Amino acid sequence: MRRAIALFATLTLAAGALSGCGNDEATAQDAGELRVGYQRFGGLSLVKARGDAPTVSWSLFESGPALTEALKAGAIDIGQTGEAPPIFAAAGRIPFVVVGTSEPVPQGEAVLVKAARGFKTFADLKGRTVALNKGSNVHWLLVKLLEANKMTLADINVKYLKPAEGRPAFDNDQVDAWIIWDPYFALAEQPGVQVLADATGLANNREYILVSPDAVKNKPGKIRAFLDQYQKTTEWGIANADERARVLAPELKIDEAVARRALERSAKPLAPLTPEIGAELQAIADGFTELELIPGTVDMKARIDGQFTEALS
Repeated sequence: MRRAIALFATLTLAAGALSGCGNDEATAQDAGELRVGYQRFGGLSLVKARGDAPTVSWSLFESGPALTEALKAGAIDIGQTGEAPPIFAAAGRIPFVVVGTSEPVPQGEAVLVKAARGFKTFADLKGRTVALNKGSNVHWLLVKLLEANKMTLADINVKYLKPAEGRPAFDNDQVDAWIIWDPYFALAEQPGVQVLADATGLANNREYILVSPDAVKNKPGKIRAFLDQYQKTTEWGIANADERARVLAPELKIDEAVARRALERSAKPLAPLTPEIGAELQAIADGFTELELIPGTVDMKARIDGQFTEALS
């Protein structure tokens, strides 16, 4: 089986650097501990749950936009988001670079509706209220769904709700549909809930690893060591799916069966940065600009930093 990822595989810093046993020169030149921002269920959750990076500090965020705000505030050095948050962050002039990504995860986000409402296609939501988290990965999915169904934002009533707000609004029929990602997606899959559409054929829904420029400059050794361990932990999780669910369920605060269902469709290998990745992000940014969802244009290709990656073998 091809390695899940060759990202960082030839880096000389071993994972032991995170526990004080790494390259002395790199450790000496890196100032301060590495501060990691993560979201429940993202690949970094497994690193935290297994205790594979014991010397980093962890900060939990409900969504990608909240994580990028922490980057702006200088509260974290590195974090992981979906595909839309980097675009909105760049439009907001938040300093960061993209140092890694994942394989596509299109089944990991979906439009949920109540089966009893009788909706058969996304086009049936014309004139209806659709909830989603503004600036998150599902925001781009909404754009692509509208495009695919020859609709515009004017054809639906968009209600921007964070996941903690979206679930009760959906459960109590205050909205007609909820566009959401795992593990919130898996948690909402209750009797009577229907998956109207996911991102298959519409959006890649990759995860992206973002790093502050100050951390790139001042903590390169720690970043390399952390990413090397992240790769190893991701590969372990893919090779040990059942144990991965057992380990992550308590961290995610969800039942093991729910964790397993979500992980089966949403946990993907890391992937190297390529020119195509930069073009993909740029296309998303241009789409948001065209719809006037962000002010002006942003250059996402300039945000790609390949110094911590290498091509898949």
